[in-house]
Parts: sequence; structure tokens; C-alpha cells
Amino acid sequence: MNEKSKIFVAGATGMVGSAIIRKLKENNYNNIVGNYFSRHHEKTDDINYIKLDLTNQNDVKDFYIHEKPEYVFMAAAKVGGINSNNTYRAEFIYNNLQIQNNLIHFSYLNLVKKLVFLGSSCIYPKNCPQPIKEEYLLTSPLEYTNEPYAIAKIAGLKMCENYNKQYGTNFISVMPTNLYGPNDNYNLETSHVFAALIRKIHEAKINNKSSVEIWGSGKPKREFLHVDDLAEALIYLIQTYNGNQFINIGWGEDISIKELALLMKDIIGYKGTLVFNTSKPDGTFQKLLDINLLKSLAYEPKIKLKEGIKETYNDYLNNINAYNILIN
Repeated sequence: MNEKSKIFVAGATGMVGSAIIRKLKENNYNNIVGNYFSRHHEKTDDINYIKLDLTNQNDVKDFYIHEKPEYVFMAAAKVGGINSNNTYRAEFIYNNLQIQNNLIHFSYLNLVKKLVFLGSSCIYPKNCPQPIKEEYLLTSPLEYTNEPYAIAKIAGLKMCENYNKQYGTNFISVMPTNLYGPNDNYNLETSHVFAALIRKIHEAKINNKSSVEIWGSGKPKREFLHVDDLAEALIYLIQTYNGNQFINIGWGEDISIKELALLMKDIIGYKGTLVFNTSKPDGTFQKLLDINLLKSLAYEPKIKLKEGIKETYNDYLNNINAYNILIN
């Protein structure tokens, strides 16, 4: 991949897609096209944003014929937290399968040089040994609340693997842990725990609320990776890695939800109490990724959690009106 290569970032307006574009531009890649679906974007700063429904096969087919991307970052997916995963089960499996099938198949048909597919750590079995090695995939049942999403992501990973075997494509897959950072989703109906906690604790602070309700017991542990570290890793891997083994991308350490909330409470400056609602689901107790394979490829993440929380909260404050437009 060189500076003139035509690069398609699918899901360009989301947290991961926008981070990939930021990092590509920092590395002098400017021949970039991204898609949007419901929000209005135009060509800005040498990035061509095109309205494209990735679930529509004919639209994706026409896009590939017209744009002819050489490299593809698959950062597009229907995502959400425990509540939305468990509520919109059919939508999660249908939309993600459609997106994946279209992007992977038309990348093959249009001779894309390399594609990066993003899975998710939630596709591993519910009761995995910790830390989770890549080899543990499909060794026991999944967590019920996000099973449809997980099955779709497993299908995408296996699609890349088998297109490589049958057609000789160079489609690599990565397995990111829980992500956070600029341009996150702060809608409490669909957000993940990191963004939800920032919004809840911030709003409790400015509204002088005496307490904040947090779903679950607070005991489950989660690993968090700043999205800029992920984007940097993806660009590094698309340049250097050609294997058929998918790769875990994480921080290598985890923290309980209670500890995370207390850390955020301190950084945000909230003086009230945290109330854990144990009638709500905890989800998988722990899903810490083993990142030894990533390290063996000479890449390690850099942004520590406390630093990342401060940066993400500042981004939230600086863009709160824009984020609230997305929320409302």
C-alpha cells in the first residue's frame, strides 16, 4: 500500500472508521473514499464521502465498479451494548451478514489487493480460559445476549479465511477488544459500557444528581483499547501481515466495571454515589485477550487507560452538541 493507493474505509463516519481515516492521513495516505448512510457528508480534506447502503447488494456492486478500491478496511457493522444486542437480535445478524457478504464478495470480484475484516472479542465462547487465545474460537457455546452478532462476525472471519484458500485473496481478519475514543456512540439505548458511563456520570454531575445507576453488579472485567491504537495497528498489519490466522488486538490487561466507573467518577469530578443494579445482566464475566501473536508481529498499543479516559471525556465535552444531535 502506497500513498497513491485507492483506499476504501467502510463505516467511515463511525468511531473506528474515522480513527482509521485520521491515522491514514497522518501517514500521508490521501486517496481515500469513505461511505455514510444516514448522516450528510461531502468531500472534505481530500476524503470523498459517498452515500452508500452497505446492506444493498446492487449499490455495493456499483460502488466497486465505479470507485475501484485497491485496499479495504471493513469498519462497518451494526453494533451496540448488551441491551440492543439482546433486543434487536434479528437485525444484528441480518445487517451484519449483509454488510460482510457484500463487501467481501465484491472485494474478491473486483480484485482488491488486500482487505482487513474486523471481528470482535465477543465472538469467543462465554466461558473461555483467560486470557483468550485465538485458538479458543468455536470451542464452546457463546454468550446468549450477543449470540446473533457473534455468529455474524464468525461468518465474516470464516468467509475471509476461505476466500483466501479457494480464490487466493489476501483478506486478513483481526479481533479487537472493547474500544473507546473520539466519535463514540453516546446513545444510552445502543452504546457500549464505556461511552454510557461517561454520559451518565457527566449528566449526573451537571444535574447535581446524588447517584448514578449502573447496570449489573460491577464485578465483570473488561479490557479497553483506545480506537487510535486500533487504527494504528490495522494500518501496520495491512502493510506487514499476510497470514490466514486472525489476530487479537487488545491492551493485554483488564479492569472491573466498578473500577472503571470509579476512575471515570474521579476524572469527571462527580461527587455522588454509584448504584449497581444487580437485576440487570452482567454479560460475560471476563474476556481478556491474549495479544502475544500481535506482539510477535512487533506491534503493541500505547495509550494507557487513564490517559485515554481523560482524552475521551475532553472530546465528549468539546463535541457534546454534535453527539447530542446523534443521541436525540
